[in-house]
Amino acid sequence: MSFLYVAIGGFFGSMARFSFAKLTGKHPIGTWIVNITGSVLLALLVRFHVSEAISEWLWLSAGAGFCGSFTTFSTFGNETLNLLLEHRYFTALLYIICSLAVSFTAVILIL
Repeated sequence: MSFLYVAIGGFFGSMARFSFAKLTGKHPIGTWIVNITGSVLLALLVRFHVSEAISEWLWLSAGAGFCGSFTTFSTFGNETLNLLLEHRYFTALLYIICSLAVSFTAVILIL
C-alpha cells in the first residue's frame, strides 16, 4: 500500500511541477520557486511526521510522493549548466548560492 501512496502523491507533484513550468515559461526562477517551496513543505512534513502529527499515509503521499516529484534537482543542474554555457557566470553563481542558502535557511528555521 505504501507504493500506492507514494505514486498518488508523485502524480500530483509531477503535474504541479509541469504546470508551474508552463506558467513560468520554463524560466530558472520557476525552478527556484518550486525547489524553495518544496523544501519548505518537506521540512514542515518532516516536522509533523517526526512528532506524529500526521499519519504515515499522508507522510508517504505528501512527503515522499508529492515533494519528491515536485522539486527537481536535475532541472536545477541543467539550468545552471545552460547559464554557464551562455557565459552568464555571475547569474549561475547567484542561482546556486540563492537556491542553497534560501532552502537550507528555511529548513533550519522550520526544524
